[in-house]
Amino acid sequence: MHRIDVKPFWRALPFGIAGLTLAFVLASSAGRAAAVFGPASWRALFVVVFVAMASLPWMVLSREGRRQIGLQRPRHPGWLALGLLLGALAASACYLLGATLYGASADNWFVSIARSYQLQPTGGWSLLRLHLTFTVIACLFSPIGEEIFFRGFLQKVLEDRHGRTGATVMEAALFALVHLCHHGILVGAAGVQVLPVSGALWVAQMFLLSLMFAWLRRRGDSVMPAIAAHAAFNAAMNGWIFARLWP
Repeated sequence: MHRIDVKPFWRALPFGIAGLTLAFVLASSAGRAAAVFGPASWRALFVVVFVAMASLPWMVLSREGRRQIGLQRPRHPGWLALGLLLGALAASACYLLGATLYGASADNWFVSIARSYQLQPTGGWSLLRLHLTFTVIACLFSPIGEEIFFRGFLQKVLEDRHGRTGATVMEAALFALVHLCHHGILVGAAGVQVLPVSGALWVAQMFLLSLMFAWLRRRGDSVMPAIAAHAAFNAAMNGWIFARLWP
């Protein structure tokens, strides 16, 4: 197995690719938390984080390195179609589980995401405009940024040290845990609130979702099927939110 191929500049640094990756994980996680828990004016940090995730391979990796992490066409276009189908089905399963267990209460993970939308300065917008705006953003920034980083860059860096299975479990666990800021840990006027049971269920779902994305990336020999699945998940999630959970 060939180790990830980085540009010469990064090979000369004492902390190497592992140190760079750790620093990036910490910085991007902090930026994500600040975007969620900080004032509304900080929401743009989401875009910064996702753009940084998508840009990292071009800054650090050679052309061969980018190929190694899956920045290439899938081996067959059918993997893109399968990704779209599986992503939409996964979001529907998440919705049905949350609605069955928690209805429209604060313990429903999609309710938490809906409330994060409601905090945005969008007064006077029609429901259609809200739906389209949040869905276009959700289908572009996080699927591209997160899949290139988690299923591409981070997977390969970890795989070089821990093997494919260990790397997949570790990146899936990190992906799941960073999503606690979307549901599981709430910060409001009453302070910090933890939802231990529904938060744990949400993390478990994100972990399984990440494993599905990793499987699509591996079988398709490209991150593009994982991006398609992630985008379909977010699109279907917003469909359920605006159809059934929006006040």
